[in-house]
Formats: sequence, structure tokens, C-alpha cells
Amino acid sequence: MASAMRFSFCSALVLVMFTVLAGLTGRSCAQLSTNFYSASCPKVLSTVKSVVQSAISKENRMGASLLRLHFHDCFVNGCDGSVLLDDTSSFVGEKTARPNINSLRGFDVVDKIKTQVEKACPGVVSCSDILTIAARDSVAILGGPSWNVKLGRRDAKTTTLAAANSGAIPSPASSLSSLITNFQNQGLSTRDLVALSGAHTIGKARCTVFRSRIYNETNIDTSFARTRQNSCPRTSGSGDNNLAPLDTQTPNGFDPKYFQNLINKKGLLHSDQVLFNGGSTDSLVKTYSGSAQTFHSDFVKAMIKMGDIKPLTGSQGEIRKNCRKPN
Repeated sequence: MASAMRFSFCSALVLVMFTVLAGLTGRSCAQLSTNFYSASCPKVLSTVKSVVQSAISKENRMGASLLRLHFHDCFVNGCDGSVLLDDTSSFVGEKTARPNINSLRGFDVVDKIKTQVEKACPGVVSCSDILTIAARDSVAILGGPSWNVKLGRRDAKTTTLAAANSGAIPSPASSLSSLITNFQNQGLSTRDLVALSGAHTIGKARCTVFRSRIYNETNIDTSFARTRQNSCPRTSGSGDNNLAPLDTQTPNGFDPKYFQNLINKKGLLHSDQVLFNGGSTDSLVKTYSGSAQTFHSDFVKAMIKMGDIKPLTGSQGEIRKNCRKPN
């Protein structure tokens, strides 16, 4: 009897140890890697790049839009492709959240990428990985750095409007302290914050998000403010969707001119100019303004860190067939 009990206990112990080891093995196998699709979908990178290149050649602004989609995805429950989900009968998604509605764009380009990738290797590449690759390609095509993207993410099956409205996505009216806290909550440093803000060297913003700055703030170049006021009337509701470039010098080139604008008090958004307003990030802005190499290097490091925010891996989530809806 005692011998049988000892055997049973030992068997149970072995089973527990095997389960733990299997779990650890599963986690290690589920980590992101730069060669994740090298065997299962070797053409994924060239396929994504081809569609992104075509989209940007038709409209330069699309590069910034695809980069922003990746950012907004990662800051809400991690890089899981949830920002791409349309509303369903069981959940209201992120697209109509305050930071996203009438603002996020490029969903049709992601659909085109997904269609082409599915032709090359059906059911293999996640929508969240497509966003990651497209963001990298957008930066590189517009003159910025390139890097090896880590892949292996899987897609969320659901999301909530509340998650995107929770304040996780920084507001264009954010103070420096709130921006720093916001990024720290995602495991990103102040240096990452300033480097990633440099993404505003491309793209445009709507009048409604910079109106208050150009009419009410004093740390702004007066000539710059007047120019922006010409296309953004003071009255709310008038010209709300009129666009202005975030970087007036080279709006379609990924370079350090954004940081030079901040030094000259020509940041379009309040959340831009607070990075150079007598605070702790002034020195970084100066560094990046004078060195494209340092900016690009730090931007790449920050993008890789951002792409590591809470990915679904292994058996978590799914590989969506259509990026707009769960399987």
C-alpha cells in the first residue's frame, strides 16, 4: 500500500514537472523572432512592401497613417491587431473611440495587404504582424531607417471601445508629465517617448486638434500661428477637418526637421511643443535635431520595444482570415 502511494506521488510529481517544463517550453517557443515566417511564408516581407509602396506612391500621407495604426494598436491591450476590428453584435470596437474616430485611416490598405498575403500563404500571417511590417516599410520608404521586425504575433478575437477610450493613447493636448507617465505605463522610457514622437516628421493633423494651440498658446512662433490660422478658423465646427502638416519643412520625408521645428516654437500640437518647453526633454530634442543618425537609431530601438508590448503568441488569439473580423 505504502509502495503504491509512493509510486502515485512520484508519478504525480513527474506529471507536474512535465507540465511546468512544457509550459516553459511553450513560452520560449512563442517568443517573437525576426525569422518567424522564413519557412511558413518566405514571401511575406516582399508582399507587404509591394502593397505599401504602391499605396504611398499614390498618397505620401498613407505612410504616416500606417505607422499611426501600429502605434494605436500597440497602446491598447498590446500589439494584437485589435484596432482593425469592425464592430460586431457582441462588441463595439476601437474605431469609434475618441482618439480614433475620423482620424485613423489606412484600413483599406491593410485589407489589400492581407488579401495578397493570404494568396501567398493562407492562414499563416497575422494582421498584427502585417501592421508591424507595414509601419517599418512606411518609415523606410519615406527616407527613414529600416530594421529587422520581430514577428510571431497573433490576433485578438475581441476588443472594447472602453479600452481605446481609457486614456492609454496619448492626447494631442497632453502635458509632458502625462506623456511620460503614459509611455512608462507601456514599458517605454522618456527617451522612447521623444524618439517615437519624431514620427510626426511625417503626416498631417486636423484643425480640431491644433486649433487651441494656434489661437491660445504663447510658446508658438507668431508667423507660424498666423499661417495655420488661415486654414483653421477660430470657431469650432468651421474647418474642423482641414489638414495641416505636422512638419512644415519636409512633410513627406522622415528626418529630424520635426525636432528643429520644436526648437523654433513651430510644433503643431500642444503635445509636440511640450517636448521642448523648458522641461526634461529639451536636451533630447536638441540632440535629435542635430543628428539624424542618433534620431534614427533611437527611433528603431523604440519601435522594436513598442512592438513587444503584450503580444499574443503561441496558442493565444488566432490568425484572422479577414483583419476586420474574428474568424
